[in-house]
Amino acid sequence: MQSNRTCPVVEQYLGYLTVIKGRSENTIKEYRTDLLMFFDFVMLSRYKTIQNKNFASVDLEFIQTISLNDMYAFIAYCQNELHASAGTRARKIVSIRQFWKYLKTKAHLIDNNIAEELETPKLPKRIPKYLSLEESVKLLIACNNSPRDHCIITIFLNCALRL
Repeated sequence: MQSNRTCPVVEQYLGYLTVIKGRSENTIKEYRTDLLMFFDFVMLSRYKTIQNKNFASVDLEFIQTISLNDMYAFIAYCQNELHASAGTRARKIVSIRQFWKYLKTKAHLIDNNIAEELETPKLPKRIPKYLSLEESVKLLIACNNSPRDHCIITIFLNCALRL
C-alpha cells in the first residue's frame, strides 16, 4: 500500500525507469524528490494552505491541469527561494520533462506534452582542474617502480591530457 507521501502515477513512472530503463537508485531517488517537490509547489500555489500533503490526490486529472506557467513558476521558486544552482534547476527540469514525455509516449495518458517547451537554464562552463608542478612531480615519483606507468603518466602530463 502506498503512503500519502507518494503519487501513484509517479510511482508507475519510477517503476518504468527502474525496470525498463535500468536507472540507478540515486537517479530514481532524485526524480522522485524533484517530482514530489514540484507537485507540492503546485498544490501550495493553488490551495495556499494544505493540512495534510496527500500526493495520492495527484492523479491524472490534476496533472492535466498543470500549465507551462506552473512549471516556470516552480523553477523560479527554486532559483529565488531555494537558491538552487543552474545545474540543480536543470536536473529538476529534466525530471519534469521526462515525466511528461513518459505520460504521453509510453503510458499514453495525456495528449499534449507541455513540458517539451520547458527550457533549461544555461549552465556555466566549468574551469578544468589541473595539477600544480609539485603535484605532477609527486605523481611521477609515485609510479617510478613501473616504467610503463611512468611513461603513460609522462605522456598525460606533457600533452595536458585528462582521464
